Amino acid sequence: MEKFYPALSADFARLLASLAGRRIAVIGHARPDGDCIGSQVALARVLAALGFDVVCINADAIPRRLQFLVKEMAFLRTDEVVNAPDDRAAIFVDCADHARAGERLKVRFPAPVAVVDHHLSNVGFATANLVDSASAATCEILAGVFFDNNLPVDAQTAQALYTGILTDTGQFRFNSTSRRCFVLAGELVARGAQPSEAGYQLYERETEGKLRLLQHFLASLRLECAGRVCVGTLAPGIFEETGTSVEDTEGLVDYARSIDGVDIGALIEEKTDGTVKASLRAKEPAYRVDLVAAQFNGGGHACAAGLNLKSGGENFYERLVAALTLRVVAVDAQRKH
Repeated sequence: MEKFYPALSADFARLLASLAGRRIAVIGHARPDGDCIGSQVALARVLAALGFDVVCINADAIPRRLQFLVKEMAFLRTDEVVNAPDDRAAIFVDCADHARAGERLKVRFPAPVAVVDHHLSNVGFATANLVDSASAATCEILAGVFFDNNLPVDAQTAQALYTGILTDTGQFRFNSTSRRCFVLAGELVARGAQPSEAGYQLYERETEGKLRLLQHFLASLRLECAGRVCVGTLAPGIFEETGTSVEDTEGLVDYARSIDGVDIGALIEEKTDGTVKASLRAKEPAYRVDLVAAQFNGGGHACAAGLNLKSGGENFYERLVAALTLRVVAVDAQRKH
């Protein structure tokens, strides 16, 4: 049978051999999403099945709607490990760069043994870099290398991997969705993943506060660049006002992108401490919103990127709109030639 990831699967087999006898920490990014938690759970479960002592570490708490994936798994927060005299080998998953897990975890684990990731902006920051930007999700990569190497994938591991693929393909709608995504998803269902459970947990457990937050976001939408760009904002204090948290922003930016005629949607989250976070979503890879995010020290994918500004957020709306407009103009110019 043809392998899903011939080169990466061989790299993963070599990584496992090099880790023999070592204790492992599987580290995900801040504000974790389905692909992040799914990757952590799946990798940790497979390593544990192979006899490794393994824990998962995150800067932020597991979102409410993803807690169904974390059964009997050890998840630690940054404060619990940052000063611990621990010699665990660190594997980062779904992290475009070393600092994506938070600066304190970057300092705590300065030399990761591996990173498994699918972000276009990842240039490799570990000893072993299992990175494929053509993949829709880190869970897609992990599922492929697990199957290629005949590693143990039980029902809970399959559920975690399926969930990561489901979320990062936008329920199999985004441009990154490939035949391989469907083949792997089918195999994961055969191994015990339950699409109905994932769908319910992820998309049918909205809180009243989340809907109020959505109302505020929709009311803030503004069309820019002759209707080609749509930007929505969340004002400081909105989470307290609606009884929500940052995890409830998941999926909001897709409403901005979904408007007919809009090529790029954006969400700007203004915080009470003056910092700014933005999420960017494009309908086509040609718009390379990762390049726009990079102008503000962010990164991501061609169609999905993000950024955080701890300072220098003045006039950010205008600066972001200007940068997005330049991308639209550049794509238009390329298509004329």
